[in-house]
Amino acid sequence: MQTPAAALGVRLRIDIGADCSIGPGKIALLEQIERSGSLSEAARVLKMSYRRAWLLLEDLNRTLGQPVTTASVGGAGGGGAHITPFGRQLAAAFRDIETATVGAATQRLEWLLQGGVPAAAPVAPRRAVTRTLNRASNPAVGTGAGKKRGRAAKPS
Repeated sequence: MQTPAAALGVRLRIDIGADCSIGPGKIALLEQIERSGSLSEAARVLKMSYRRAWLLLEDLNRTLGQPVTTASVGGAGGGGAHITPFGRQLAAAFRDIETATVGAATQRLEWLLQGGVPAAAPVAPRRAVTRTLNRASNPAVGTGAGKKRGRAAKPS
């Protein structure tokens, strides 16, 4: 019996310079702002805090040198956030690159996908490894030997 073909996924992050990265989270935020017209609504839909969403936008605006969104304060129009043409172009370029990357990965790994990937065996959770030292196995235990910074052991 042949196993079903595996699905391939690629998670893309693009680093632009030392302090700027663009990934699926920031792009999803821009796209959700485009749909909802609101930063708070976009954050709610994406299950992130308003502060986190705001910081992501500030990071993009600061590092890219031009705004990806504009905001208007409430009032008669109700306020809101809107994606700029630059932000729209950035999101579209990211999605194009993402699609091309998935296509290239699928093409290069077709041999693996055709054979199917067996399900991985469940991995037991790792537990911390601790060593128990006692005087029988290490006479220095409890004597103060090996203490750092030259502190002497308390007299017995």
